[in-house]
Amino acid sequence: MVSAGKIDLECNIPYYIQLMDILKAKINKSEWKPGDQIPSEPELCTVYQVSRTVVRQALREIELEGLIIRKKGKGTYVTEPKINESLVQKLTGFYQDMVDRGLKPVTRVLKHEVQPATPKVAEYLNLEPGTPVFCIERLRYVSDEPIVLVTTYIPYKLCPSLANYDLSDQSLYAVLETKFGLVISHGRRTIEAIPARQCEAQLLMVEESDPLLLLNSITYLEDGTPLEYYHAVHRGDRSRFEVELVRIVNQRDLQAKLEKTPIELPHSH
Repeated sequence: MVSAGKIDLECNIPYYIQLMDILKAKINKSEWKPGDQIPSEPELCTVYQVSRTVVRQALREIELEGLIIRKKGKGTYVTEPKINESLVQKLTGFYQDMVDRGLKPVTRVLKHEVQPATPKVAEYLNLEPGTPVFCIERLRYVSDEPIVLVTTYIPYKLCPSLANYDLSDQSLYAVLETKFGLVISHGRRTIEAIPARQCEAQLLMVEESDPLLLLNSITYLEDGTPLEYYHAVHRGDRSRFEVELVRIVNQRDLQAKLEKTPIELPHSH
């Protein structure tokens, strides 16, 4: 049974916007909680006395805001809040990102072995193809829910005994820094949207072809040596990336502008 909220038929505000506000209020007030299935389109039409077109437009807008997700043949559900991660400026890993936000990450190590670098991996790490690299595949959880599948490649020669360390309950970056003295200086990251393949969908508990966010990253030591290449697929329904922007001012140009700008003195009366 859907409760309350009325569409003011005499108001100039479009019906679908009024309906959006009503439905969003139910989500924000936790009348509908994450994971709950919301009423069907016919039910919403009946309760709020509006057309199917109005209901569909309202639901489409709310879906674009990430508050609901429509599953084909199953219905419409309230989404879980997205987990924020840093994309640029702070070169922290997933583990530290989650800890900093007061969340408890859990890692399931699927693979931790030495293998020859493929041509693609070798290019990213500035190695000859076939050079030994660590390949580490981890499924990362937050609140018992799989969020991201990460595959990491690190040159074997930089940390030959890395295989001795259990990465299921600690940060890889922390191990590299404290145990091997390998401190990340800078890096480059790209992000794009991709559909989930069958193997990724099974591990991340989503439907095949559901949207995922693919993050590619290369990190470097201070002397420019590539330390790590990884690609990570994040659940699109549970992940959101934050980007910190810094405005860089060219001091010479700024000074030149100041010198050319006349200073207006206040008029005396």
